[in-house]
Formats: sequence, structure tokens, C-alpha cells
Amino acid sequence: MQTPDPIKPESYNSDVFPTWCPGCGNFGIWAALKMALSNLKIPPHKVALIFGVGCSGNFANFVKGYVFHSLHGRALPVASGAKLANSDLHVIAIGGDGDGFAEGLSHTIQTIRSNVNITYIVHDNHVYSLTTGQTSPTSLKGFKTKTTPEGSFEYPINPMALAISAGGSFVARGFAGEIPHLSDLIVQGIQHRGFSFIDVMQPCPTFNPQLSYDWYRQRLYKLADQGYKPDNRHKAWDIAQEEISEKIATGVLYQEQRATLEDNFPQISKTALVKKDFSGVDIRQFLGQFK
Repeated sequence: MQTPDPIKPESYNSDVFPTWCPGCGNFGIWAALKMALSNLKIPPHKVALIFGVGCSGNFANFVKGYVFHSLHGRALPVASGAKLANSDLHVIAIGGDGDGFAEGLSHTIQTIRSNVNITYIVHDNHVYSLTTGQTSPTSLKGFKTKTTPEGSFEYPINPMALAISAGGSFVARGFAGEIPHLSDLIVQGIQHRGFSFIDVMQPCPTFNPQLSYDWYRQRLYKLADQGYKPDNRHKAWDIAQEEISEKIATGVLYQEQRATLEDNFPQISKTALVKKDFSGVDIRQFLGQFK
């Protein structure tokens, strides 16, 4: 009997090497995700990776698994559909701060509410980088770009507060410059039964150099080092209100166990839809109702 090859981080490499800018935080997220999947011993054919549009969306070319590159802001509906159709897959949605908090903001809120059992990793670099540097919903006030030469006058969206207020059952924040810690958060997110939301602070040295790796490290602190327990939504809300320009908490802010979206549908709560036998089903009687 042939012994199967061990699952290593490089098991998830495609034949295409990343084309991100040197120093891009996407490299750290790429490495952390592969490390997490390897630690969980999930083979590539058991993973469905759904991407939005942006620099994070180019990730689709660099990772091995079932991959779908969706429209801008539409990663979560596709990921939800994939999970409802085949609950045996580990479904991971990946997008940027523009993808998730501008074009896809409504989808983000509604998917958090539904608590479908998928993981959502947001590459949060506070700028639209693929289109060469415009303000995004999470850009800090005063951020100067080619479209805001006098500085952004809008108050940034707070992803942590957004996820907590929408009823998130797993809300976490990581940093692309701390790969082992981020990988552990992704492991916890995948293991969580329900919607896991992971916002990743990601430097963009090309179009947002002010928020450098050093800038983040001067402000980051780990909740676990303070003995924090993520079981109180009110405490999580207070931490979410901290201005990232002053300090940035990383780790799991809040986690609870409750029924997932799939639990509410007896047709799929026990057996994956793709495993059901529909050969004896005659849908003609239903089609007549739509004439």
C-alpha cells in the first residue's frame, strides 16, 4: 500500500509564483494560510477558496485547491453557496478591505448575521492597491492619495465593531507580519463552527507606505498575553473601539457557539447536498407553477 504524501505548506502551492510587490503583506497571509491548512492536515481537494477582486484576489493564481475568482465584493455569496451545496468542503473566502467593506459591505453584514459555516479572511491594507492607490473604507482620516490630495475627510469603517454589532460568532484580528500568530488565528477560525471573521492588518509598502511594518509593530498587542477571554461581547466591543492609530489588539475578540445557517435546513444539516440521490425526483410538477 502506497503511503500518501504528507501535507506540507508547499502542498498548496500552484505552479505560479506570486507577483505581488516586494514587501507586500499578502505574502505573509499566503504563508499563514498554507501553514494553517497544513497544521490541520486538510488536503487541497478538501478546500474551496473563493476570492474577491483586488490584490488579494490575485491570490487565486498562487494557491492549490478548488478556487473560484468571483466579482468585486461578491466572494461571500459564492462562498455561502459552495458551503450549502457541499458542507464537506472547508470553504474560505478571501477579499480586501475595499472588496468587503465597500462593494461587498451588505454581503459582509448579511453573511455575518446568517452564521454560515465558512471562514472570511480580509486583507486590510487601508487602500485600493490594485487600482494604484485610492482611499478605501478603512483608510485613516487625512490619508492623501491621488483622489484625495487634501486628505480623506471620511471616518474609517471599523471592521471589528462592524462584525461584533452584526452578531459575529467569531471575530478576530491578525497581522500579516506575524505569520505563526496569524496562522493560529486561521486554524481557530476554520475549526470554529459558524462564520469566522478574520481581519488582517496588512502593510502595502507601495501605495500606503505610512502604515509600515514598524508602524504596526509600535501599536500591536496580543490579547492572549493579557489573559483576555473572548466570551463577552461587551468587552469585545470596548476593545473594538480602540483607535488603530494608537493601539491595535490582535487575537480573538469574541467567540460563541450557536446554530449555523446549515443547521436550520434539515435537507443539508446531516448530509452534504452533493451526496444526495436526486435520480428519482421529478421536478416537472413544480416547473408548471412558473409558466
